[in-house]
Amino acid sequence: MPEDRGEPLFQRLKRPNVQYLFLAILIGVLAGYGAVLFKYILKSMQWLFYQNTGDFMYISESIPFWMKIVMPTVGGLVVGLVVSFFASEAKGHGVPEVIQAIALRGGRIRKRVAAVKIFASAVTIGSGGSVGREGPMVQIGASIGSSVGQLFNIPGVHMRTLVGCGAAAGIAATFNAPIAGVLFALEIIIGDFGVMQFSPVVLSSVTATAISRYYFGDFPHFSIPAYSVVSHWEYGFYLLLGVVTGLVALAFIKILYAFEDGFDAVPIPDWIKPAIGGGVLGCVFAIFPEVFGVGYGAMNLALTNNIELWTLFILIWVKILASSITLGSGGSGGIFAPSLFMGCMTGGAFGYVLHSFLPTLTASPGAYALVAMGGLVAGTTYAPMTAILIIFEMTGDYAIILPLMLTCITATVMNSTIRRASIYTTKLLRRGIDIEAGRERHLLEHMLVKEVMTSGVVSIPESMTLSQIIWTFKTENAPYLHVVDGDGQLTGIISFRDIRTLLHEEGLLDLIIANDIATRNLVTVTTDDTLQGALDKITDRGVSQLPVVTTGKGQLAGTLTESAINAAYNSAIVKDEILKDD
Repeated sequence: MPEDRGEPLFQRLKRPNVQYLFLAILIGVLAGYGAVLFKYILKSMQWLFYQNTGDFMYISESIPFWMKIVMPTVGGLVVGLVVSFFASEAKGHGVPEVIQAIALRGGRIRKRVAAVKIFASAVTIGSGGSVGREGPMVQIGASIGSSVGQLFNIPGVHMRTLVGCGAAAGIAATFNAPIAGVLFALEIIIGDFGVMQFSPVVLSSVTATAISRYYFGDFPHFSIPAYSVVSHWEYGFYLLLGVVTGLVALAFIKILYAFEDGFDAVPIPDWIKPAIGGGVLGCVFAIFPEVFGVGYGAMNLALTNNIELWTLFILIWVKILASSITLGSGGSGGIFAPSLFMGCMTGGAFGYVLHSFLPTLTASPGAYALVAMGGLVAGTTYAPMTAILIIFEMTGDYAIILPLMLTCITATVMNSTIRRASIYTTKLLRRGIDIEAGRERHLLEHMLVKEVMTSGVVSIPESMTLSQIIWTFKTENAPYLHVVDGDGQLTGIISFRDIRTLLHEEGLLDLIIANDIATRNLVTVTTDDTLQGALDKITDRGVSQLPVVTTGKGQLAGTLTESAINAAYNSAIVKDEILKDD
């Protein structure tokens, strides 16, 4: 008989696991209404800048040229000021900041981030920034989840799940895609598919989706004709499409961060740079209004085969340019929608070429445009499950699942083989944060071994006999004895394991000396090495400590333990957080 059968219901509801489910629903409600608020603010911002909330592709001719240049510039200036003076985390596409908070800060995100991100992203997109809504909503939802967790003093081990709940709710409410929201949070944000994470994330995602559907309706994100696989030959073509979308995704990542480096190198205040980017961007969408904002209008035309081949091809690179300018200069917005746009145009162009040569064996270009949307998302994020499900939920077309799987998996495997980091983790690596290692590398790279090493180590001469070595182990209580020559240079190390087999050999106690049994194949660090370099050696060698020698002379200076590195790292993290809060 279960031991809790006689337990009152109200006592069961007080259990931590049940409480987390209620918090997940609360986060879903708040994130759902955050998504609704964000959409209304975004529309209001576009009306404020252009006195029209329609798709820019259709209203572009009615807007004066000067306004197309001035308004993105003004929008960039506003975003630059807000981000620089209120919350620097709101800059860019937001998802890397959430991943960083989970990996290194226990899921803690400043409470002001949600409000600043809503405003900054709405101004960026409303004034013409060529970015998406999903990145901001991930960060807004994650910030809500973190704030709820901090309000209720949730332990760090569960804070990650609450942040994931907010991220899932943000994606689900933005795209009307609850399953994709769950997969996005588990695959990209939390990185864990455990049951303890799955249940709360599902609740948040469903709750936010229900709220979004109440205000905006339940319908597919894109209106497209029904597609099907025309022939079995197409499965091979979809594999090739995975390669093509993967290459475009790599180009996007490369160009995006090249623009970011270019703007970072300009010696002017950061708050001015988004205004400069806005002015340049205005010149771009004055010629190509299709890339204004999210660009759903152009995507729908491509999906219904209403854009010509060369226009499709050109729009791939114009969108890459426009999105790179927006984000590289410091604008606020996501990369998910730009990836969908690029994939749509890439697949449309690919389908046009293929269909012109093999009309009876291939579907119309729109089918390839639809599948390529998922392929390019997978190729940039390295999250194929999320890419597959989000396209399925946004279109409601199950017939496209198999081609989606082939294309998305191909793009992910190829790109992750060529380039280690996704578009999200690349940004973190550029900051010195290696998520796989779980550390902020730049902190350890600015600390030297001599700052944290232990100087009081036990050293013995090469001529010490085995009996004396045994006595030294007994009296010094040291895990290792460091063998040095007459000049004090380290020549070897002896551990208790090295002498264990000799303990009962009485005849050898005065015959064997330290030089005979010392381990010679040593990995050492110098006093002037960085802690990160030392940690890399410890990890590669699989040991818990390393001997330290003086730079140049090689004399024994001390020892460095992994625990000392961890303590120094944690102390540096605390100091870094204090400086950021100030």
